[in-house]
Amino acid sequence: MSAYSDTFCQLDVLLTQKRAFWQFMPFACHEYPWQHSHPALSGWLDSLTDQDVANLLQDTAALIDELAVFLPALPEVHQLADIPLLPLVSEVSPHLPRGLDVGIPGRKWQQVLAFNAVLPSHQLPWLEWCAGKGYLGRVLAACHHTQVTSLEWQQSLTLAGQSAADQLGLPMTFVQADAFAPESASVIRPDQHAVALHACGDLHVSLLERGAAKRTAAVSVSPCCYHLIRHDTYQPLSAPAKASELRLSKHDLRMPLQETVTAGQRVKQQRFVEVSYRLGFDALQKHLTNNDAYLPVPNVQKALLKNGFADFCRWAAAQKGLQLPQEMDYLYWQRLGKPAFERSSVWSWFARLFADRLKCGWFLTGRCLWKRPDIKCLWAHSAINPSHQEIL
Repeated sequence: MSAYSDTFCQLDVLLTQKRAFWQFMPFACHEYPWQHSHPALSGWLDSLTDQDVANLLQDTAALIDELAVFLPALPEVHQLADIPLLPLVSEVSPHLPRGLDVGIPGRKWQQVLAFNAVLPSHQLPWLEWCAGKGYLGRVLAACHHTQVTSLEWQQSLTLAGQSAADQLGLPMTFVQADAFAPESASVIRPDQHAVALHACGDLHVSLLERGAAKRTAAVSVSPCCYHLIRHDTYQPLSAPAKASELRLSKHDLRMPLQETVTAGQRVKQQRFVEVSYRLGFDALQKHLTNNDAYLPVPNVQKALLKNGFADFCRWAAAQKGLQLPQEMDYLYWQRLGKPAFERSSVWSWFARLFADRLKCGWFLTGRCLWKRPDIKCLWAHSAINPSHQEIL
């Protein structure tokens, strides 16, 4: 445990000292937060072309070497947070009964197989937390030939999951329950291996806490959507993390999930349209209100973006209670959104260099310091790439 403690403390100091480089909102900034303290770094970032950025993001080692000229502490942050890959304990593509993958999207299926391949076999019944239709449970039941209890909140999913399991002849029992409700603890037992694949935000935390309280033999989780929490800021579990000066907002927790390097061209174009529209509207509202503060607007239905920038502005103004002039040069404000998008994109991926280390290092080692020594607890991160598993 001392190794985890030392790593956490070092990461905590480095990340706290370097908060200016990762704990900011690119949309809300007019200049780099480090513009005056590190002008050479700012100039180097401004000089990068889109292709330069793409090349560097494909070669992390080269990127770290480049940035180390301006930020000597960055290699240390990455080295400290270099979480080892989990060893495979079974085949990634095991021989499975025919029809087991029916109805499961391809990417989800690959993630289920990758997660199963690193799960240790304790020969215990499984508890599948936030099971959905029980995709993971199907593979666990078929591979390990042990009982699976699948807890899911939505009745339609439990019915569909139970029907599919019955048709496949799998030993699975679905239980409809709210993972946050006290009664959900009734399905947790000491003689279980509890698992959660992509249990969003506090949902996986509820399993960790209740599993610890019930002295569950083993818990394996692969979380996602860290920002979907019930409080305004992240609530640490371990004493060292609680004592840290770092306070993580939902925006901070969302950063590791905003990776677009491997996204398809359609997704990239959609993101460009939405973000440039938002930034163009923000420039417009600042002009109209004579207020230089960034004004966030709610999530938008993607179909609305197809109607053009003017319609987006009318929608956003209505959401925020703003009155737009009848005569408006929307094209002018739309054009301002493009360079603002390019600037914020560079700032965002730079901040994510720290955010990724934060997630893999500070976040996970902090959890290591909390977990009970009598519980075999596995932490596997696969939210972006199911082949990249990490252990807690």
